[in-house]
Amino acid sequence: MSIQSPDRPRNADYCGRFAPSPTGPLHFGSLIAAVASYLDARSRGGQWRVRMEDLDKPREQPGAADVILRTLERFALYWDGAVVYQSTRTDAYRDALDRLRGGGHTFPCACTRRELADSALPG
Repeated sequence: MSIQSPDRPRNADYCGRFAPSPTGPLHFGSLIAAVASYLDARSRGGQWRVRMEDLDKPREQPGAADVILRTLERFALYWDGAVVYQSTRTDAYRDALDRLRGGGHTFPCACTRRELADSALPG
């Protein structure tokens, strides 16, 4: 289901987004992030999109994505366009990786996730 915002002039160059993970109901901190993102996009005349981060299957809870979307609706946070589900975009990611490989923009790495985290610069 796509909920369209009321018609108003749009800034085609600006697109904000909110990307929750459907691992349970929307919690207060995520709602605050959604409101901030929504207001930022609308204040710039841009679009506001929702992208469901449904890639962590073991933690995903059945029905949580729908509960999250209904919560956004209850707070009048209406998104533009269809909700994008990350799990449906595997082919697009594979194509992008193939283009990067084909252009020589990748390199092999045998580092573990722990080694990568330990090597990160302090924030």
